[in-house]
Amino acid sequence: MTAQTVVAGMEQVVGGVAAAPLLVGLTQQGKALLQGRRGPGPLQPYRELRRLWGKSAVDVDGSTIVYRLAPVLVAAATGAAILLVPAADRAPGFGVGHDALALAGLLALARLAVCAAAWDVSNGFALQGASRDLTLSVFVEAALVLSLAVAALVAGTTDLRGVVAGNAGFEPWSTPALALGAAAFLLVVIAETGRQPVDNPDTHLELTMIHEGPVLEFGGRDQALLQWAVAARHWIVLVLAAEVFLPHPRGTWWQLVLLPLSLALLCGVLSVTETLLAKMRILLVPRLIGVGAAMALLGIVTRLVEGT
Repeated sequence: MTAQTVVAGMEQVVGGVAAAPLLVGLTQQGKALLQGRRGPGPLQPYRELRRLWGKSAVDVDGSTIVYRLAPVLVAAATGAAILLVPAADRAPGFGVGHDALALAGLLALARLAVCAAAWDVSNGFALQGASRDLTLSVFVEAALVLSLAVAALVAGTTDLRGVVAGNAGFEPWSTPALALGAAAFLLVVIAETGRQPVDNPDTHLELTMIHEGPVLEFGGRDQALLQWAVAARHWIVLVLAAEVFLPHPRGTWWQLVLLPLSLALLCGVLSVTETLLAKMRILLVPRLIGVGAAMALLGIVTRLVEGT
């Protein structure tokens, strides 16, 4: 194992597990500054996780093992996804590989576990949020798979390490296919991180929330696991955006050095997007994500036509 592989693995694990809440904090802090507010600071997610971890879990009357296992399953699936998304083209395998379709399956499994727990406790607002989340996931997962398919076609492999290496430099951007996939993946990032115009992470209004709804009945350490999983999902999609759908240099060392800068830049983009755009009506969100899926599909067609 080379030094590049070791450093890439450390940045991947430490970043996904420990630094992921910082991405949420940076996005929230940037949004506050753009709105003329002081904000709680970029370390606020860590304070919330520490406070929740110090409290005991809550058991809902009438719930089953589905409710009890949901936070652990979400954390496990998200942790496996962190190991699957490479920080550079020579990242270690960690025994789970780097297949793009496996990543989509792990993210879907985490979402299904949360929604199943919402059905188990039968809370009206939790069920409402779960139904909305599942409805949007049909379009989000389609856009995710199609945008990753565009990148895989350009690189010639579905292995994410090969995709990072194959899409390095500026040569892959000489055709519009990857640009179409990047535009589609931008909508996936907004949807997966629960940001405006898809969702508003700053509100807890039961009638408007989507991602916050299914976790209303959790508390204490269970809630801490779920909030960490949300932060880790930020890391996963932003690393994909930085290493696959943005121009990045060739060479493992350059990729490792520039990754934190790219993540900070993407957090700033999310802050600007949330500041400029208002939350859309829930019935209009599938149309927006559907447009992204259509762009990714057009990118696939473009790439196939170029290859003939």
